[in-house]
Amino acid sequence: SMITFAQYLQRCSYEGLSKLVKDVVDLAHKCVANEDAPECGKPLPTIFLDEICQVEKLRDAYGAMADCCSKADPERNQCFLSFKVHQPDFVQPYQRPAADVICQQYQDNRMSFLGNFVYTVARRNPFLYAPAILGLAAAYEHALEGCCKESDVGACLDEKAAAIKERAKKISVKQQYSCGILHKFGERVFKANKLAAVSQKYPKAPFSEIGKLVNDINGIHKECCEGDMVECMDDMAELIAYMCSKQDVFSSKIKSCCEKPIVERSQCVMDAEFDDKPEDLPSLVERYVNNKEVCKSFEAGHDAFLSEFVYEYSRRHPEFSTQLILRVAKGYETLLEKCCKTDNPAECYANAVEESTKHIKETQDVVKTNCDLLAAHGEPDFLKAILIRYTKKMPQVSTDTLLEIGKKMTAVGTKCCQLPEDRRLPCSEGYLDIVIQDMCRRQETTPINDNVSHCCSESFSYRRPCFTAMGVDTKFVPPPFNPDMFNFDEKLCSAPPAERELGQMKLLVNLIKRKPQMTEDQIKTIAAGFTAMVDKCCKQSDIETCFGEE
Repeated sequence: SMITFAQYLQRCSYEGLSKLVKDVVDLAHKCVANEDAPECGKPLPTIFLDEICQVEKLRDAYGAMADCCSKADPERNQCFLSFKVHQPDFVQPYQRPAADVICQQYQDNRMSFLGNFVYTVARRNPFLYAPAILGLAAAYEHALEGCCKESDVGACLDEKAAAIKERAKKISVKQQYSCGILHKFGERVFKANKLAAVSQKYPKAPFSEIGKLVNDINGIHKECCEGDMVECMDDMAELIAYMCSKQDVFSSKIKSCCEKPIVERSQCVMDAEFDDKPEDLPSLVERYVNNKEVCKSFEAGHDAFLSEFVYEYSRRHPEFSTQLILRVAKGYETLLEKCCKTDNPAECYANAVEESTKHIKETQDVVKTNCDLLAAHGEPDFLKAILIRYTKKMPQVSTDTLLEIGKKMTAVGTKCCQLPEDRRLPCSEGYLDIVIQDMCRRQETTPINDNVSHCCSESFSYRRPCFTAMGVDTKFVPPPFNPDMFNFDEKLCSAPPAERELGQMKLLVNLIKRKPQMTEDQIKTIAAGFTAMVDKCCKQSDIETCFGEE
């Protein structure tokens, strides 16, 4: 309840929200005692929003957000969600009490101490799921229990807190990504993607159990994405309890998770590694290619047939990304739609394997090319290659944003290229799609160009190949020449190496924005000339004059 209120009312104090939490908890006790009491029939989100709308001086603190109260549900909730601010300036990050008092505070009043932690994390991260926040609070508590026995409490907590922050960031990014897919592409695409992911993770589980899991996961994400954190928490706990009661059906890898306390269980199960693939899985060719009855099954139940195909294909291919699996499935669907209208469907879809190989090879080639480039030239040159590529694709984007995207893509390469061969592809495309989705989210409010718009909205599973294949934006008209962009002074010589490198990157981006059609050779010539100029002028007594002449 505290998480829900803190995420909606981000400006309220802990004490102020505690009163609202008490009201809701009191109502819960009342309803347990008498389910037929008049206010007990309301859905949970309605109860929370009614409570918010009764806050005195709501308009004074939140302005136009107070107008949401005049709407009916579910529009009222959608209205409130639109006012949530991610990591707002008006909320300071969690301030840990000083090392000499923290252990005493925790021991004296554990509930208030952890309540404050939960409150701060929730109001700073209004879209972070409640189960995840409670899991982080549990991790923080474990850190305290361990560190309070150490001689240097502060140093011990610094190390543990850094890991918890990193984990929180990763969870938050993935959850925003999931909500983005649900919001942009709808339930059918979201469920298809989850079906591929869950089938890869639990390859021994039967299709019926995987189907139940996917429907439950879809419901949980909808609740959390809509801010209904209590239902989300409750349904998540229920789903994990169900999985833990059937470990033999789902996975041998979740045993230790199921032994943990309830608030730590869900994240542990989500982070658990893939179960081992059954050894005796037959080839899919007999069932989906060499089978003359394929069209009969396909036409009898289009989605059911394709769902089972995705399940069977995914459990055999943990080394593929879910996006690649969905591209293979889409290619197969398109082939069947065409072939099942012909006189000899079986002959027509006999080349299904070759069709799927095209998608697989394209993705494997992209991963190999980029990982080879990173291994051969290192991070700075890899970043430059990304900047050149993406500035040509979308020269309208600000230099700073292009640098940010380039750095994120380089981080994906650094993270994924060092993994074993069978994890490289899902890691690379999985994380790249998160970067692309963030780009597409910005594109909605600040349109970039037609090519980007097309790639962002055309198809979820084809987004990455669409961006990879995107050419130079030929419609782009460069802005009027601004000499300040190419203004060099002695700072180039005195700046630390990292700053100098950044200056060079910005120059490179600005140069390509002037002439997006520039070839690789022209860019190399200019880059070499720039390096030579810097080396020469930085040795002169009159640096500025030298730069001017050069």
